[in-house]
Amino acid sequence: MATGGRILHHLRRRLPEASTTVLFVGYQAAGTRGRILREGADRVRILGADVPVRATIIATDALSAHADRGELMRWLAGFAAPPTMTWCVHGEAAAAAALRDGIRSGLGWRCEVAADGARTPV
Repeated sequence: MATGGRILHHLRRRLPEASTTVLFVGYQAAGTRGRILREGADRVRILGADVPVRATIIATDALSAHADRGELMRWLAGFAAPPTMTWCVHGEAAAAAALRDGIRSGLGWRCEVAADGARTPV
């Protein structure tokens, strides 16, 4: 997501160079520097400096270490008994809500999209 660590130093040094290519190989959450770059920003703020983006930014969504919806549903369906509550805690709001709806309708489980401070309803 390019939000911390050594990558910030690499990006600050290399983004201004037209000879640089930055390849994002995974999901970049909304509001992160990675998403901003992926969406075509011509400059980004890194470590307190405005950095021009002359590098080529490319992305592939073909590589992932995460299960997709179908894989998650197959895994959940293998439970001997449903949990008291299932919380969707990953992904963007619309995707989390769609998974919640799928779990509710497909498995008949109690399921919610997690929100800050949420607790399992009784």
